[in-house]
Amino acid sequence: MNTTQATKIVLRPYVTEKTFSLIEKDQRICFIVDRDASKASIKEAIKTLYEENAIDINTARTISGKKAFVKFETVEKARDLATKIGML
Repeated sequence: MNTTQATKIVLRPYVTEKTFSLIEKDQRICFIVDRDASKASIKEAIKTLYEENAIDINTARTISGKKAFVKFETVEKARDLATKIGML
């Protein structure tokens, strides 16, 4: 997967107080993703865009779009990625 395809799958980070607290509490970062994206394609897109391995992905369809809750190996990796993409 190239970066153009990955940016069509992972649209942007989703930041609220609740999703912000998930970084420290559960090693998760929330992203708004394409509504037709599968968990496998989201995982590959995260690897391509941010060079981090996702451990687990949960998705939910909401009014604001399809959300992907991506879990990382450690709190440090989640915190570093959040800093890198401008959430912190």
